[in-house]
Amino acid sequence: MRLDALIFGGGAAGLWLLDRLSRDGHHVLLLESRALGSGQTVASQGIIHGGLKYTLSGLLTKSAKNIREMPNVWRDSLLGKSTPNLTRTRVRSDCCYLWQTDSITSRAGMIGARLGLRVKPETISTDERPDALNGVYGTVARLPEQVISPQSFIQDLANQYRDRILKIDADNGLEFDLDSPGEVKAVRLTSPTDGSTLEFHPRQVIFTAGGGNARLRKRVGLSADVMQRRPLHMVVVRGNLPELNGHCLDGAKTRVTITSQMDSQGRMVWQVGGQVAEDGVKLDPGALTEHAWGELLSVLPGVDLRDTEWTTYSTDRAEGATANGSRPESIQVLCAGNVTTGWPTKLVLAPVLANEIASRATSPYVSAPFDTTPFADWPRPSVATLPWEEASCHWWKLGEAPALPRRKAA
Repeated sequence: MRLDALIFGGGAAGLWLLDRLSRDGHHVLLLESRALGSGQTVASQGIIHGGLKYTLSGLLTKSAKNIREMPNVWRDSLLGKSTPNLTRTRVRSDCCYLWQTDSITSRAGMIGARLGLRVKPETISTDERPDALNGVYGTVARLPEQVISPQSFIQDLANQYRDRILKIDADNGLEFDLDSPGEVKAVRLTSPTDGSTLEFHPRQVIFTAGGGNARLRKRVGLSADVMQRRPLHMVVVRGNLPELNGHCLDGAKTRVTITSQMDSQGRMVWQVGGQVAEDGVKLDPGALTEHAWGELLSVLPGVDLRDTEWTTYSTDRAEGATANGSRPESIQVLCAGNVTTGWPTKLVLAPVLANEIASRATSPYVSAPFDTTPFADWPRPSVATLPWEEASCHWWKLGEAPALPRRKAA
């Protein structure tokens, strides 16, 4: 079967691109070997950033310029005003809060956060503060950056494009037929359930599989050295906690970033990232728990952390490589032969990556509707489980963390 495009990777980047190419009339399929959203997408905190952390120095960096339009882009999709239609995606919060530590550099960072953003922080009165921030020092501001449920977002697009998303066995059920390195002539699939086969002849092969891009590039004869990984070690706390979504600023850094949601047992769950997660890369789960506990006590003096349970998980931010290993300024797209490799760098930049790749695509083969009946019975991937809801997840009380190896997000 001839295709205009074949996408590998069912995270935020691949699914947003699938929507864009489908709406442009392309005959396109998406292939996923694990669960949709596995790894970076489902492990993310779901904040639709507008460039806050890139303005804390008081300068409008290139990163801030590239990301500052994104809150409005996502908001329009979440309201159904633009495509993709994400009206069934759950919005955890319509805003984030900013507060600061008691330092001169932190106060300077709060000023810097007001520079160059499309969505700007607005100082709120003491009466408007959420309960979690009642005891904090100084100014508290509200920032109109929405927080979505990444799992809900993935499920939303998966439901809309189920007929174009196929589950594959990347180890034993995937074969590339190459004319030359980076020039894919055909892709052959063997069903992971019944052994049936499919053969596609795509004009374009697109890798949006995050950390999986390196392995896929090797299989089509291209270098994997164009990718880098920047790890995070995230903390999760659950219990009788107040709802909170926001950032504590400490100079040019976000000391902690907290997002919240209720679990199936009615307990509030906090994901704790920011500098804590970067520092945690060098710590085991027990040490990181103690470190995060101390940080939360310091920046949220009014929150009672007694009787809470804790866990941690590790995840990698897979990106195109930079000369010094630093965070890329924006999305990265590499083209070789008929293979395109893309990294959005951040969840929020998925629309930018989709627009860039779609703008390079040639016109569809034919104008007729895409007939998906030949693979109607092919297995479909499920949506990834949240890291703290995986069966292997182990919780502990403060001071009781066992000597466990780090868990990687699925």
